Amino acid sequence: MIEVRQLKKNFGAQRILDGVDLRINTGESAVIIGRSGGGKSVLLKHFIGLLQPDSGEVFVDNENITQMDERQLLRVRAKFGMVFQGAALFDSMTVAENVAFPLVRQKKFTTAEIEQRVAAALEVVDLPGTQKKKPAELSGGMRKRVGLARAIVYEPQILLYDEPTTGLDPIVSDSIDKLIVRVRDHLKVTSVVVTHDMRSAQRVGHQVFMLHEKKIYANGPPEKFFASADPIIRQFVDGVADAKENIF
Repeated sequence: MIEVRQLKKNFGAQRILDGVDLRINTGESAVIIGRSGGGKSVLLKHFIGLLQPDSGEVFVDNENITQMDERQLLRVRAKFGMVFQGAALFDSMTVAENVAFPLVRQKKFTTAEIEQRVAAALEVVDLPGTQKKKPAELSGGMRKRVGLARAIVYEPQILLYDEPTTGLDPIVSDSIDKLIVRVRDHLKVTSVVVTHDMRSAQRVGHQVFMLHEKKIYANGPPEKFFASADPIIRQFVDGVADAKENIF
């Protein structure tokens, strides 16, 4: 579903990605891990054509999107749903209005169809009957679920998650992980999860990709990846800083 070949990206004189290669199969759940500022979000933006590589190729559903104009990219982006780190809900809107937002913009659904789709999406994320609530009335975990409902309401083929468990306690994080897996299996979507949460990475991924030194350093199924004795992998997974590093 997604394939990246030798992707390179600079911002000015700074090289962010330097020959990234990865392949994510249809229906697969891929987890991308790596240090903060290491290019994970930049890589995600290439998947949906918000950034163009300086060199290399990005394929989505066997189409090379690096050769597309903006109109063609809009068609490809319709295949994606995005779950943002902070849920990115509109505070002035109700839950129903937030979830319905992508459908209203498309202007091809009746009010009844929108209400039905919103109710179905909220049911999937275990929030039935919350349509009239405002984001301020919801817990952090519930807001994340509303963000996921908004991402799936128009039935995308691919879901991108940017740090879905950040700021949540371990119990709520576990419930979000289980929800990610259930949505993936129920809707048969391809999932890409960017996370620093190693427990989450082990639970939701079929494949784990580690971005290190501007390229994919290692990848594999979670049971193999997290059992690796590679010192670079172990340092990141175990959360051990270099002795020479000084954050002050």
